[in-house]
Amino acid sequence: MARSTLLTQPIAPLAWATAPVRRRFRAWWQARLPRTDTLLLTQRNIYILPTRAGFLFAGTLLLLLVASINYQLNLGYLLTFVLAGAGIVSMHLTHATLRGLTLHLHPVAAVHAGEAAPLAVTLTNPGSARWGIGLSVDGAAHAPRAWADVPAGAQAAVELSFVPDRRGRYEVPALIAETRFPLGLFRAWAVWRPAAQLIVYPAPERPAAPLPAASAVTVAAGEARRTQGADFEGIRVYRRGDPLKLVVWKKAARAFETGGELMSRDSSSAAHWQLWLAWAGCAGLADEERLARLAAWVLAAHRAGATYGLALPGRELALGQGEAHRRACLEALALWH
Repeated sequence: MARSTLLTQPIAPLAWATAPVRRRFRAWWQARLPRTDTLLLTQRNIYILPTRAGFLFAGTLLLLLVASINYQLNLGYLLTFVLAGAGIVSMHLTHATLRGLTLHLHPVAAVHAGEAAPLAVTLTNPGSARWGIGLSVDGAAHAPRAWADVPAGAQAAVELSFVPDRRGRYEVPALIAETRFPLGLFRAWAVWRPAAQLIVYPAPERPAAPLPAASAVTVAAGEARRTQGADFEGIRVYRRGDPLKLVVWKKAARAFETGGELMSRDSSSAAHWQLWLAWAGCAGLADEERLARLAAWVLAAHRAGATYGLALPGRELALGQGEAHRRACLEALALWH
């Protein structure tokens, strides 16, 4: 055990010292690759090198050859050249496993900072069946590879993910496609830089602060919506003393699960409750903390089905509701500077 520790001690400082150089070289090399969401793998963008098992296999062949020459073993020559031929065929098959494949990245959905962003990739195989193809995110520490087999003349779907650590517009990192099929003696790989970008929303505040108070405005009676014969303008945050029949029970279970607030129907025939989520309403917080609180408020207002607007320094989003309005508000928070 002590011997193993002594052998590994000189290696760790060397790896630590060369890590910045390797990162700069990787960044320079990848910057020369064009960005595209669809990549055809050809002999011009596939690289191949022996694995550790391949180097051990080559050393074994060399040892067999030297022994055969030294002792004049005809069967030794036969075994050496048969194994060498198998290694050469293995190299050809490893390279051919990737050659001809087409990789396509589907649009990437927006996520909150700190959440895993899913990447859906389709592998299209125009030729014979391919086995043991792995995809991974380049540079991600301990990133698991997603493995797939692609039938002849068919497609295969691969899903992997990465975790963006900041809000804003984020470029999808480079992906690595690789294989060691069939014997593991060689590793063939290709580097793919997708052109897709995704919006990373601010991480919502946890636990979320209560929603600000809604304000009432007068509307025309003809604008009132009708539900089951009763006039009402919308919904608002539950206030103590509201009749139980006005509670929106369909949203109550979700509110209990997520820690949100109960909502009540507004049965007034001439009033409409509007909720404004304003930057000024988060006084005393740093900028990023304000964005986190506003993001939590947007999610809570959307879950409640409320009509709400967003007021940021230099930008204001009008009152609205629904999925499109939620995305617009979160995107404004993500891109705010």
